[in-house]
This record gives sequence, structure tokens and C-alpha cells, in this order.
Amino acid sequence: MGVSYMVRAGSREQCALALDELCRLLGAEPTLRPTDTIGPGWVARARVAAPAVKDEGREA
Repeated sequence: MGVSYMVRAGSREQCALALDELCRLLGAEPTLRPTDTIGPGWVARARVAAPAVKDEGREA
């Protein structure tokens, strides 16, 4: 699991810059490079993986 983010912009260049900044700031990985085939304008997506959960062997 994890958290997905979407950026939307008016041009491919603006969308690519926003995606790069998002990935840099949050440590996200791109899942969809800038495209104009999904709705109006340009869109891109990135994902931040959920942190691993350590099983501490708790008894119920």
C-alpha cells in the first residue's frame, strides 16, 4: 500500500517539473509520466510506499 499523488498542469513541461519536485520532496516514485490522454490538461502520478510494519511478536 502507500499514498498516491496526482499533479495536473496546463503544459507537459509544467507537469514534468511538478512531478519531479513532488518526487524529490517526498521520495515518491513516478507511476504515470506526464500525459494529456486522461481528461483535460496534463496529468502525472507518483506513489510513496507505505513504511514496513515490524511484527514485534505481541501475544493476543
